[in-house]
Amino acid sequence: MAVPFYVSPDQVMQDKAEYARKGIAKGKSIVAMEYAGGLLLMAENPSVSLNKISEIYDRIAFAGVGKYSEFENLRKIGIRYADMTGYASSRRDVTTKSLAKGYSDLIGTVFTRDPKPLEVEILVVEVGEAPATNQMYHVSFDGSISDRQQFAVIGGHSDRIVAYLQDHYAANLSLSEALRLSQRGVVAGYEQPPEEASVLEVGILYRERVGRKFYRMPPTDVAEAMAVAGDEVEAL
Repeated sequence: MAVPFYVSPDQVMQDKAEYARKGIAKGKSIVAMEYAGGLLLMAENPSVSLNKISEIYDRIAFAGVGKYSEFENLRKIGIRYADMTGYASSRRDVTTKSLAKGYSDLIGTVFTRDPKPLEVEILVVEVGEAPATNQMYHVSFDGSISDRQQFAVIGGHSDRIVAYLQDHYAANLSLSEALRLSQRGVVAGYEQPPEEASVLEVGILYRERVGRKFYRMPPTDVAEAMAVAGDEVEAL
């Protein structure tokens, strides 16, 4: 008689976690950073049509790394939730905390129930009326959720980027300084700097912008702003 094949629950979870981490590590990094005028999100993204950074609601943005189809589905779920909540009650009732909690429950359920986990990490961020009320939440592949201050990094070799930003981040950066620092952080994620410049996707939540705060910054404007920051550094 055949002996039933048994794998302990701990081993199953470890295998799922390793599988998800490997998939996410293949993705290009994303940096979210507080600056004087709001929140900046920067992603390495060679595609001109597939976005990794998007608007969810008035003050809220979403960023995902890993398997595109999976985090794109999560983005759409977040938009539907925000629209329904805002319509049924009040736009002020749509919060980053509630969105992140919903994402955490969904991703965690898939991780524990399904044979294959989602190969994604996501950031949900909200610009506050004052810097102290900014919110940044990181939701991992197993549904674990954590809040971040100052900056957050997902995808790629995020540990290297975090170490670089811990040494160089300062409060009340200008937009050009934040762009430059984020770009340098992205490069710091490589063991050897890439031969070609990274293709950057940038989204900004402007605190003082009337109405919807999200703005997708064109690549030409990104390059010009970073050049200004470089000139300011050289002048010091």
